[in-house]
Amino acid sequence: MSRRKEVFAINWLEVDAIVNAKHDNPHHILGIHECIDDVYVNVFLPGAKVVSVIDTDADKSYNLISDRVPGFFSVMIKDKGRFNYKIQAKYEDGREEEFIDPYIFDPVIDPIDVSRFNEGVHYEIYEKLGAHPMTVDGIEGTLFGVWAPNAERVSVVGNFNGWDGRRYPMRKLDYSGIFELFIPGDFLDEIYKFEIRTKQGDIVLKSDPYAFTSEVRPANASRVTTLDYKWNDSEWMNKRDKKEADKHEMNIYEVHLGSWKRPKDGREFLSYKEIALSLSEYVLDMGYNYIELMPVMEHPYDPSWGYQITGYFAPTSRYGSPQDFMGFIDYMHKKGIGVIIDWVPAHFPKDAHGLGRFDGTALYEDPDPERGEHPDWGTYIFDYKKNEVRNFLISNALYWADKYHIDGIRMDAVASMLYLDYGRNYGQWSPNMYGGNENLDAIRFIKDLNQEMAEKYPDVLMIAEESTAWPMITSPVSMGGLGFDYKWNMGWMNDFLEYMKLDPLYRKYHHHELTFSMEYAFSEKFVLVLSHDEVVHMKGSMIEKMPGGYEDKFSNLRLAYGYMMAHPGKKLLFMGQEFAQFKEFDESTELDWSLFEFDAHTYIKKYVKELNKLYKTEAALSVLDSDQRGFAWIDDKDANHSIISFERHGEKEKDTLLIICNFTPVEHKNYKLPVPSEGKWKEIFSSDSSKFGGEGKNNKVAKESKAGKLKGRDNYIQINVPGLSFSVFKKVQTKSAVKKLINKEINE
Repeated sequence: MSRRKEVFAINWLEVDAIVNAKHDNPHHILGIHECIDDVYVNVFLPGAKVVSVIDTDADKSYNLISDRVPGFFSVMIKDKGRFNYKIQAKYEDGREEEFIDPYIFDPVIDPIDVSRFNEGVHYEIYEKLGAHPMTVDGIEGTLFGVWAPNAERVSVVGNFNGWDGRRYPMRKLDYSGIFELFIPGDFLDEIYKFEIRTKQGDIVLKSDPYAFTSEVRPANASRVTTLDYKWNDSEWMNKRDKKEADKHEMNIYEVHLGSWKRPKDGREFLSYKEIALSLSEYVLDMGYNYIELMPVMEHPYDPSWGYQITGYFAPTSRYGSPQDFMGFIDYMHKKGIGVIIDWVPAHFPKDAHGLGRFDGTALYEDPDPERGEHPDWGTYIFDYKKNEVRNFLISNALYWADKYHIDGIRMDAVASMLYLDYGRNYGQWSPNMYGGNENLDAIRFIKDLNQEMAEKYPDVLMIAEESTAWPMITSPVSMGGLGFDYKWNMGWMNDFLEYMKLDPLYRKYHHHELTFSMEYAFSEKFVLVLSHDEVVHMKGSMIEKMPGGYEDKFSNLRLAYGYMMAHPGKKLLFMGQEFAQFKEFDESTELDWSLFEFDAHTYIKKYVKELNKLYKTEAALSVLDSDQRGFAWIDDKDANHSIISFERHGEKEKDTLLIICNFTPVEHKNYKLPVPSEGKWKEIFSSDSSKFGGEGKNNKVAKESKAGKLKGRDNYIQINVPGLSFSVFKKVQTKSAVKKLINKEINE
């Protein structure tokens, strides 16, 4: 009688789905289930031969029976309600285990969390999805959660269950697409993946999109961890002020962590801690105040430099743990160095373990191939229409600000997101609903992200790498802009480098390429960049781009760096270019530090260091960086001599600097340089100084101005302009000049 009741109480179609790993709600059949006056305990343990239930409250055990389906064990216990229990199992291979049944728990992820995620506004979703050690109903374990709405079944697999997808199938939460499973036990540091059965019947193994850390490549399983860390950067965080930073120098050293320096003991990489110690010392000595890290998110392929990400929430394990990377940032903050990270929401790779075709469908990527794939890059494009995809990306950006205290995010490849026809020929793209080529969904995503960041982390810089003339990149969203704080000035970079590559004999025919940037310099808030992109793929290093013989190359490079520093805009220079590394960037080896055996490289490093010091100490080079008042041409028309001169202004008249650049090797003696006021003007910096490896033909004494109309000014000085040189002049503040200035300020 009891046996008939047991048989009829179990839905054997569900059992069949469990055994064949097709069930998307295993809690409905597995675990403990109350009937009218008895309970059932059902367990599926492939390979088990003896299974018992231990009543931990009554210290009593019950043997489960498997007489119909191998591996499926069940017991009916009469006159008993729900109780706490453990499962004991003996396997055919001799193994034994005891564990708390994961199928006794109610859903852990709250319906409100589900609803917010499905609406695309749950920006702490990384606290729910992924793998999270926690305590539920007094029992310690780990909650696993993943979004896979089109999967037939999802299981957690790892060494802990022999990578068997029939064990630990997950429950699909109603109306959500989210699968979750709380598994009791200690899973800290265990590796895992999600085994997904698609509706087409295929089985795929996927790394966790929300994993906090992963195995070291080439292995790619996710790893259970916590983000526990005691921060020591409160002083830095409290004084961080984005608005104030806009008025000061922003001098960024761009770094690829794996190839800045390499260990000498046979290891492949230095650790985050080791890099922090040596990199911070070097950066401070050179006078940079920010570092920008090429993507540190987990990626499988070294030559992608991190720009093809598979683990958006995981700092790469190449150099250590999440806590090690937190320690890296903490240490940088302690030393007064801001940390900007590169971030790639534009595309992701097609690696089998990654986001691509995640649940057997185009889930994270746009299903339309015209919008879902980059033809040039061989990668997928995110589907910005989906709430959950936007939520994934926005929460990811906020996560790095929240959990890692980053100071800025440089968004890669923004142009590829904004335009539907980016990288596509006629017939390979379709217009938007208004007939244009703008990607309206991507635009919405960018605006939403920048608004959320501005609201939640107002002192985190948002920087766009955008290569077109798209308007109002750095204008607030409320004014119709995209809401970034800065934009990489790609136009300046392209024009200027093309100009600098020219033989000086021909530069006069391309003078406009040198001066054109000032026609739009204040249309956005810019960062001038000489980045990694310009020293790879046969483009040559910065020193290799320079024309002429050995000495001329260095003279040209000093001139180029000087002009960049004096030009309005924040600054970024890629590692190795500060000491004129001849070889292109190579991620597989460290920078060519041996070059300091040669004087020219020692000189150029010293020059960049002094140039950085000039940038820091002279307010005129930064305080009005994004303000037209901070710049005025003296002469931008002298194409025949390839000479330009201009003024940089601060808030105070005494801060004014005069800049003159000579882009030919021809020296000009007694050159008349107009000045904004009478008095003595002293050359405070020259690229031709002998201490930098120059010829020493710079102006060594202050120059008294002479009256005379020139270029709209009433006074001028006569100076020597060395060939291929950059020079900076500043007014000598004599007692009489100071008195006049005070009287002027009083009258004003």
